[in-house]
Amino acid sequence: MTRDDYRSWLVKIIIGAGRGEPAPAALPTTISIHTPPVFSFTHNVICCVVDRRTASCTKKAITMPDQSSLFGSDTDPSINKKNSPTSSIAAVEPLAARMRPRTLDEILGQEHLLAPGRVLRRSIEEDHIPSMILWGPPGSGKTTLAEVIARQTHAHFVTLSAVSAGVADLRKVVEDARKLSRFSKQRTIMFIDEIHRFNKAQQDAVLPHVERGVVTLIGATTENPSFEVNAALLSRTRVFVLRGLTEEHILTILRSALEDRERGLGQLNVTIDEDALQQIAVFANGDARVALNVLELAVQGGGEGQGENVPVHITLATVEDVMQHRALLYDKGADQHYDTISALHKALRGSDPDAGLYWLGRMLEAGEDPLYIVRRLIRFASEDVGMADPQALVVCVAAQQAVHFVGLPEANLALAQAVVYLATAPKSNALYEAYSSVQEDVQKTRNDPVPLRIRNAPTQLMKDLDYGKDYKYAHDYYKDMQIEDPERPPALQLQEYLPESLKGRRYYEPGQQGKEASIKKWLEKRRGASS
Repeated sequence: MTRDDYRSWLVKIIIGAGRGEPAPAALPTTISIHTPPVFSFTHNVICCVVDRRTASCTKKAITMPDQSSLFGSDTDPSINKKNSPTSSIAAVEPLAARMRPRTLDEILGQEHLLAPGRVLRRSIEEDHIPSMILWGPPGSGKTTLAEVIARQTHAHFVTLSAVSAGVADLRKVVEDARKLSRFSKQRTIMFIDEIHRFNKAQQDAVLPHVERGVVTLIGATTENPSFEVNAALLSRTRVFVLRGLTEEHILTILRSALEDRERGLGQLNVTIDEDALQQIAVFANGDARVALNVLELAVQGGGEGQGENVPVHITLATVEDVMQHRALLYDKGADQHYDTISALHKALRGSDPDAGLYWLGRMLEAGEDPLYIVRRLIRFASEDVGMADPQALVVCVAAQQAVHFVGLPEANLALAQAVVYLATAPKSNALYEAYSSVQEDVQKTRNDPVPLRIRNAPTQLMKDLDYGKDYKYAHDYYKDMQIEDPERPPALQLQEYLPESLKGRRYYEPGQQGKEASIKKWLEKRRGASS
């Protein structure tokens, strides 16, 4: 009898015993001592012990080793793993894989989720794992957190990658989960890495089983789940946002890797200059995996020989060679960050496209977040260009969309285009000055009620209280008026729209550049006619 035949026979025995049916007549005459059990879990389960002479089943609680498959493994459990050829796999694993945190306390940068007492941590510790989506930038620890959950939970944990898995794989996991729940009452957690790569049909295939609790879903994504995960599936999960690691977190991880003798580089005689370590942390841009990969390559390229006692010293030049990128004097959290964005802002205000492009390049090439830069450009478009060229704001918002849609380095030119546009656009800070005056009046003057004539009157009672009385509907008047500038409305002010205490107050004072020149001329005529 083959092993597969034996498994099929034993499953029939178990199912039949549960239904009170007699055992099959044909029983195996020989069973290999290394035949693995049908079910194997990390905790006590109820299995059937078969008496071949009487074909009867008795229930017995036994403890079995963990296996990734419902129907066991073909690996002989009696083999000493220490003597197995695969026992040295850790030695050839990448440093980033070896240094993955193994416990919740080892995970850095996610204290808002995993600090003692937080909801997610309590759920993991109590093994009440809800269906969830882990959303965060690359290298922030999404897969690591899933692996920590896999170690701590008593549930059966299955890992899939949306890059290679399909609907057939999902159905197999669900079918195995049903069998496992039926025979042992054990839950199944299904981790789907890069779940945003699943199309709508694939996500729909998961939905009913998550809803019925057949599987608990943990999805990991670098993309906004609001756009990349079906609304129905999203409503049945909780979204936990993981934050990008700071440079301090990256430095802590790097130093730990250098000191760890079990999993890291502690057994090697490695020294590293502080400026080299800092540069790796800057280059990683919040991605621990990138930082550890660079460190590992630097160690491999920093010494002439190999062995535990051969000294390896890593300098800034070594790190630059590994990164194929010159280290730039830039710190995203300190003076260079604020000084450089200030230089960009002032160069644009001074209408210098060359200087603007240079300071933009200094930030981008040093690893600055492009969304931070484009947010500053959008602010500049309204604060320093404003109505002198309203198109400036449109160009900057388009640049933001380009950054989001194509990312770097392709979006570099979109940012450069926005910088040159702003530098060469006519300038006006009239909007900034106007809104600053409004803020001051709102804070310092009495907040008078809205004049009755411009209040909304949706009910008869409001009309009886004179809401909207004497309001002049502008279109009824404008259509018969003569206009001098087709880009502007008639200059006649139909009525007062400010509260009585602010009557005649002027906030917006346009300049002489760009489109504001015509606005200024029109506004002077309008205000002169009303005075």
